[in-house]
Amino acid sequence: MSKHQWITDLRKEIIQGDILIDEPLCNYTMTKLGGCADVLAMPGTMEEAEAIVRYAHQHEIPLLLLGNGSNMVVRDGGVRGIVLHLSKLNAIHIEGTQVHAEAGALIIDVSRRAASETLTGLEFACGIPGSIGGAMAMNAGAYGGEIKDVIKQATVLTKSGERLVLSKDELELGYRQSIIAKKGYYVLSADFELAPGSQEEIDAKVADLTFQRESKQPLEYPSAGSVFKRPPGKFAGKLIQDSGLQGKGHGGAEVSLKHAGFIINKNNATATDYIRTIDMVKEEVKKRFGIELELEVKIVGEE
Repeated sequence: MSKHQWITDLRKEIIQGDILIDEPLCNYTMTKLGGCADVLAMPGTMEEAEAIVRYAHQHEIPLLLLGNGSNMVVRDGGVRGIVLHLSKLNAIHIEGTQVHAEAGALIIDVSRRAASETLTGLEFACGIPGSIGGAMAMNAGAYGGEIKDVIKQATVLTKSGERLVLSKDELELGYRQSIIAKKGYYVLSADFELAPGSQEEIDAKVADLTFQRESKQPLEYPSAGSVFKRPPGKFAGKLIQDSGLQGKGHGGAEVSLKHAGFIINKNNATATDYIRTIDMVKEEVKKRFGIELELEVKIVGEE
């Protein structure tokens, strides 16, 4: 079955969303890297998302979920099969101390909405660039806070398109891991339980964390965010800095001078440049310190 047939079939199901063929994924990733997707599917409703997942499962078509593209490197050869992009599912609802957010909503926006309602608990997420779906899958965290601290439950799709509601315990959230990532589930929405707070204290904390992020991270360049997980008892950025790798890289990709844990697309890099720079960093840190850095970002697609 050809991708043109996929398009024909899916357009019968997808009314409120969009189905695109041979779409450049560099337009959807924070690194501004990546080749084309055979088909990019952007459902307009949760039911349309279910239909896409079921269709891919029934016809054994590879299916990749692309969130906000902040924690993913797409190779230059692009992605075969269907790429599911949930950016249109971005509603945020607040009732009392509970916050409901669809998978495509940006975690930054959810944090801001909560703060505007004088709810505390999500301030740590005010600078995380990912979507709710991606944040749930990796138990995103920053500045001492994590998704697991505030999550109540999440609604997901299995690979066959079955809808499940998972409690906090069932999500099995740990450091940059979850049952979502382990099982390959697709997040549809998440529900958070926050607490009433002081507007003055919330605003001060958000301002402080925003300042820390802007002053320490190379936000002026495209990047995948923090590339490596934190090794036990160490900091990946410090190991990379002490290896003398800042400012070094391949092609247009470079280890940031501002924060060694970031690899930036400084000058029209290719995904190959970016991945070669990742490999260079891993090799040098292993040689100098005997520590094998583990990727926090996900590398997908074909060379």
